[in-house]
Amino acid sequence: MAREFPLKPIRIQPVKTRYRRVKGPIPNAETIRLIKQLRQAEPISMRGQAPLIWDHSKGFSVCDAYGNQWLDFSSGVLITNAGHSHPAIVKAIVNQAQKPLLTTYCFPNRPRIELAQKLIKVAPAPLKKVFLLSTGSEGLECVLKLMRTYGVRKFGPRKKVIITFMRAFHGRTLGSQQLGGIPAGKAWIQNLDPDIRQVNFPDGFRNKDTSFAGFEKALKQMKIRPDTVAGVVTETYQGGGTSFLPKAYAQALRKWCNRHGALLCFDEVQAGFGRCGRMWGFEHYGVIPDLFCMGKGISSSLPISGVIGRPDVMDLYGPNEMTSTHSGNPVCAAAACASLDVIIKEKLVQNSAKVGAILQAELDAIKAAFPLVIAARHGMGLVAGMHMVKPGTEEPDGDLAWEIVYRCYLQGLLMFAPVGFGGATVKIAPPLCITADAVREGCAVIRKTIAGLVG
Repeated sequence: MAREFPLKPIRIQPVKTRYRRVKGPIPNAETIRLIKQLRQAEPISMRGQAPLIWDHSKGFSVCDAYGNQWLDFSSGVLITNAGHSHPAIVKAIVNQAQKPLLTTYCFPNRPRIELAQKLIKVAPAPLKKVFLLSTGSEGLECVLKLMRTYGVRKFGPRKKVIITFMRAFHGRTLGSQQLGGIPAGKAWIQNLDPDIRQVNFPDGFRNKDTSFAGFEKALKQMKIRPDTVAGVVTETYQGGGTSFLPKAYAQALRKWCNRHGALLCFDEVQAGFGRCGRMWGFEHYGVIPDLFCMGKGISSSLPISGVIGRPDVMDLYGPNEMTSTHSGNPVCAAAACASLDVIIKEKLVQNSAKVGAILQAELDAIKAAFPLVIAARHGMGLVAGMHMVKPGTEEPDGDLAWEIVYRCYLQGLLMFAPVGFGGATVKIAPPLCITADAVREGCAVIRKTIAGLVG
């Protein structure tokens, strides 16, 4: 079972900087009481994050009700791209709720109409149809359905194989978890789909072979004929390790899919809406997929997701054959419209690229200072992952990663629990409105924390 952060008060020296305020003991008695109350009502699976109760948030700050303020390096798991509680987004939500109109099922509403137009405008041609959903997992389920349907209808029943990548994470529902490449995460399924197969991800660290020949060799070893492949799905970057495909590999994959009549989908749930320094992360590869999924940063707040794709693929199903109860919920859609406007008007994509370069450089300097325990730094824009290992090896050190996240929390820097292979990746993903000074302060906390742990 995964490790939990201790639910006990820790007395620390008070922290008071421009971006952080922490006064001990932390967590305090009331926080502990309320979290214990919550744990009595929720499954154990909902535990696992640092013990604080969010009370309010703004920009790149998260606060509890007791005067503590954290510099946020999590974006609430890559949600708040436009920043926490942006006034324009809050206003859009309030205005729509007070209209009042809270839900419309599949009947049209104005925010849904507006959002669809905005998304199509920023999506590359020929991806000009959008299906709005609720979660990223739901989007991946939709992609699986569309790929299989397209392959079988266009080429026949043999074209049903879906290729994804080892160590990929695409969600926790039945289909999305089978698309994922984490064996422990889908062990419960038992009767796995035999035509969803994984190949090694060319991250250059866990898999040293970054050539596209490795992809073709893997298919040959698994006795998968290219003409049976309906589609290939990959995260734009693997969420667990923040690992990107080599550009040449992505371009070769696009050509391979074209050659064999397979659809290509990028999972942009974590990468989209400026996170990587471009509106869409896949733009870094110089390729255009046939489909891509989006979520998390789409609204910087409320749950909404979607799939954007080619019209001939998106239109495979007739009226009422592919729907979702909360598709384009008016309140969520209003929030997403406002968030996209903020990202564009405030040039947050550009800020992600500019300040992201500072973040990556700071983390590279930290890696250089502690080469025995940081084996790799992956990332782009305002997302990064530090791969922690046992000294002088490539064996993941989840305990060290956990201690780094916990001790940073005690010092007013907020990150979510370690992720990736062996739970050993410390992931950094601040809101896209963050400043260079705040990034440097947060990285200084990380550096000092690691120094205190390993010397």
